[in-house]
Amino acid sequence: MDKAKISEEIQKILDVSKVGVLSTSHKNVPNSRYMVFYHDEAILYTKTDDDSPKVEEIESNPQAHILLGYEETKNKSFVEIRAKVEIINDQEVIDWLWETQDKTYFDSKNDPDLTVLKLTPVQIKIMNSANLDTPVTIKTEDILE
Repeated sequence: MDKAKISEEIQKILDVSKVGVLSTSHKNVPNSRYMVFYHDEAILYTKTDDDSPKVEEIESNPQAHILLGYEETKNKSFVEIRAKVEIINDQEVIDWLWETQDKTYFDSKNDPDLTVLKLTPVQIKIMNSANLDTPVTIKTEDILE
């Protein structure tokens, strides 16, 4: 396994793909919705209302599944990510998201309902890559530091 090549492919997909599907579960019932994602390396972030159902779902089960890519990428490549989710209210992260990213859904970075979901990948599966024999499934600890 060429770890550098895999990491590069993941970054290419994350760089061009912003809208994806976040799936969570509550009481063994799956729930999926489209979200706007931002990334720092392989760590994903998304903004949400702290009163949304997904917050309650994550509090009861911090595991999530994310689909990103396909339409925005060459060769229809995409990633499937299994991640551990944390609900964070770190003002530095909120400022970063607000200043460098899309400002929809909230009137201000100081909106009391604004919270951030931090999604730390546990496993990433790459599909349809022209540069790899896909599918390739990796544990993120194998390639990301």
